[in-house]
Amino acid sequence: MFSCSKNIEKAVTPQIIPIPLSQDILEGEFLLSPETQIVSNDDFKVSIRFLTEYLLDFNLKGSNTGATSNTIQFIKDETISNYEGYTLDISTETIKISAKTDQGAFYGVQSLRQLLPVALEIGNLGQEQFAIQCLKIEDEPQFKYRGMHLDVGRHLFSTDFIKKYIDALAMLKMNTFHWHLTEDQGWRIEIKKYPKLTEVAAFRDETLIGHYNTQPQLFDGKRYGGFYTQEQIKEIVKYASNRNIIIIPEIEMPGHSQAAIAAYPELGCTGEQVKVAQKGGVFENIYCSKDQTFNFIEDVLDEVLELFPSEYIHIGGDEAPKTRWKSCEKCQLRIKEEGLKDEHELQSYFIARVEKYLNSKGRQIIGWDEILEGGLAPNATVMSWRGFNGAVEAAKQKHNVILTPGSHCYFDHYQSENEDEPLAIGGFLPLEKVYSLNPIPEELTAEKAKYVLGAQGNVWTEYMPTSQQVEYMVFPRILALSEVVWSSPESRDYKNFVKRVENFHKRLDILDINYANHLYEIEGELISENNLLKYELTKTSDENHLVFSTDGNEPAYILYSEYDKPIIIDKSMTIKAATFNSNGKQLSTIFSQKINIHKATGKQITINKDLNPSYPGSGASGLVNGIKGSNSRYGDKEWLGFSGEDLEITIDLGKKTDIKSIKTRFHNGNGQWIYAPKKVEFWFDVNDRIPSAVLLNSDDLLVNIRLEKEVNTRFITLKIPNYGVIPEGKQGAGHKAWTFIDEIIVK
Repeated sequence: MFSCSKNIEKAVTPQIIPIPLSQDILEGEFLLSPETQIVSNDDFKVSIRFLTEYLLDFNLKGSNTGATSNTIQFIKDETISNYEGYTLDISTETIKISAKTDQGAFYGVQSLRQLLPVALEIGNLGQEQFAIQCLKIEDEPQFKYRGMHLDVGRHLFSTDFIKKYIDALAMLKMNTFHWHLTEDQGWRIEIKKYPKLTEVAAFRDETLIGHYNTQPQLFDGKRYGGFYTQEQIKEIVKYASNRNIIIIPEIEMPGHSQAAIAAYPELGCTGEQVKVAQKGGVFENIYCSKDQTFNFIEDVLDEVLELFPSEYIHIGGDEAPKTRWKSCEKCQLRIKEEGLKDEHELQSYFIARVEKYLNSKGRQIIGWDEILEGGLAPNATVMSWRGFNGAVEAAKQKHNVILTPGSHCYFDHYQSENEDEPLAIGGFLPLEKVYSLNPIPEELTAEKAKYVLGAQGNVWTEYMPTSQQVEYMVFPRILALSEVVWSSPESRDYKNFVKRVENFHKRLDILDINYANHLYEIEGELISENNLLKYELTKTSDENHLVFSTDGNEPAYILYSEYDKPIIIDKSMTIKAATFNSNGKQLSTIFSQKINIHKATGKQITINKDLNPSYPGSGASGLVNGIKGSNSRYGDKEWLGFSGEDLEITIDLGKKTDIKSIKTRFHNGNGQWIYAPKKVEFWFDVNDRIPSAVLLNSDDLLVNIRLEKEVNTRFITLKIPNYGVIPEGKQGAGHKAWTFIDEIIVK
């Protein structure tokens, strides 16, 4: 019957994201039609309403009877241990969704949704009935906190887009939307007691054009801003609740508050009028620690609490320069009266005082990991963004933590090394690296690991002026994160995930989500086998054909060789490659890599410091692999980044070798806390007692260094002192600078 009927849509092959804990494919299919009934259950009102609206074109009838055939049944099952867990059991007669709670049933509906034709996303099936594969799924989340963040301070997005964003989170079984509502560049929430927050703080005079590091900085001259009314916020909170999404608002303090101070200068230390910030970065104008400021904050929070029923309120706590506090009489008096050691303990006092107020209202705080500095507030949850150390430290102090390390969760970073990618702040976070995240740091014991609530993806929008660009930066990386926080590690496999992502593209297309597609991109790596240099190409999918050239021309499917083994590198060359399907259609962009052979290429190299997990490049060997890093990005596979460390890099040429010159370069993107060193010392062989030093003094974004010296040596050592502490008035002031180094070329 199924093969003969023209009105039956073929069953969808199960390719659910995030992958369920257990999934058994069974014989047969369930036939969904307008005659199918939904057996209602008062315990699952949100889930039933969602499914009914999703299948609105079918006009499915509700039933309170004991009907058992051709039904979708919602069953309360107290034996399911996880309150967000569910069982989805599809037979030829019924679809049964069993759960302990409405949340669990809702996630069962989301899995069922992915077993339905994608055309149903817009209610345009064009079929009277369709088949659903019989199967049984038993599923539950690995983590209780599964979040996505959106910064609306740097750029503002419509309420329609916020709802679309929430829809995407719900589809992927995320349960938390972290709404970043206040920033130096704009205040986005209506506070009725303080009208200047929406009259003044919500608007900036102009916005930076291009990247922060581009000199000279140019601005567009256009007033920009806006805000969400309290009625709009109430509507969005209700919308999210109907999708089992909790919204956690973030009201930044004491830093990232220049917009508020622009509206009410008395909240700052100087009382002087300032402007709403017109570019990204960290600003010295932060809230003063006087009582007047706390009265303002408590008033603001009172209105926030009326709008958001969430247990948690995010209070920021990050990137708060202490410059103003150090010279502020009121702040210094506060330090003295409270018996505080310094300005870091003053920040701890600030956060603890706000926490005490929120606790008195039955709420808890979340803060970025800087709230650890100077002592952690008693009940605070830490959001660890500067790596994993903050999470480890907080968990050891028995505080709950949420992982959101920049190395794996900052979706404002580049996701491809293609030069035509839209402008981003920097970094490099490809899909596979997101998928590799383990939210439980290996340093934690099983006892301390229980304090890890989950993980979150962050979307900072300095360089995302449109909702389409937000979508491009979020998708498909959110798919990877959804599987990290929901699925068990044993269930996850990246190659299998990629196949499911490729299938998921159809759903994103019909939902009009502007996703990035780098699934067919090619990766390359220089390797050494038996003292022979080779270049290895890899592709994600085994089903496509990889074709390459070494003559400088773009590879064609018929004219050039299909890659089957690493390419021997016996001279400088440019390798180009692309993937094709079996019909000869090019799937990927053209991969192009120039390899420059020099006397250190492929030689042994050691570094006295461990690689930083956020910017490991291609490892130490990447400094002598014949490949230069990007001229515009510091976070690609070739640049190596080190945080605040003095470096000693030694190259072993294998034997005494005549050399004439050594050159390398450093990134100098001060806006990202990156500074070129002030000098580099070159040492040769073990008996060398007098180094050759090269001093650096340049404001260029890329600082080149070259030593011209004829010497016969086996060893070359570069000693690179860190720049030191970033000076006051600069981004990252008070912190030690990052050092980023590129290929070391020996001639």
